[in-house]
Amino acid sequence: MTGPPAAVNSVVPAAPLCDRGRMPQPLLRTDRLLLVPLADEHLELEVGLDADPEVLRYLTGRARSRQEVTATHTRRLALAGKVDGLGYWMAFRRADDEFIGLMMLPPAHGPDQPDDPAVADLGYRLVRRHWRQGFASEAARALLRHAFDTVGQRRVIAQTMAVNAGSRGVMTAVGMRYVRTYFPVWDDPLPGADLGEVEYEMTREMWRDADAG
Repeated sequence: MTGPPAAVNSVVPAAPLCDRGRMPQPLLRTDRLLLVPLADEHLELEVGLDADPEVLRYLTGRARSRQEVTATHTRRLALAGKVDGLGYWMAFRRADDEFIGLMMLPPAHGPDQPDDPAVADLGYRLVRRHWRQGFASEAARALLRHAFDTVGQRRVIAQTMAVNAGSRGVMTAVGMRYVRTYFPVWDDPLPGADLGEVEYEMTREMWRDADAG
């Protein structure tokens, strides 16, 4: 299993969530990336990201309108306030401030996720020209470290379509393990939906074992 790299971000580990007061989302740094907490000033970047239908191939299968992205942006900011330290980050390349993509670590939510504030949902959505350069894995490791070492989460899950080999590859690369395949009911299923959705996980114990190794 691939373990987390040393010094993946500069945040000092804190006590578990239940043992401290309010903690805002921090800036996170990796070798190549700066992860900035999502804010209203980032809306135009979100609109541009979701304007590429290929980026949303395994989510909506089409580009999303400004109105749709604006509504989602509002929901993201609200969800980020539910558990201290969790939420959404915009990733920029440190060398030149180039926007790389949206990185996600909100509390688990939705009909196929547990209603448990100690479980977070890992996700990543990259501008297409930055695919296949290791940015998603690099950011995901930083978010996992933040989830376990700083926020004190018990478990982090990640879900995608079974046919989404790229996203599944990131989950495997950062050391997550396959949990299940499940079959949501869709009004307008995307190609490949008949093969279901998959869920991967990283637990606190898995993270500590990998970190110790």
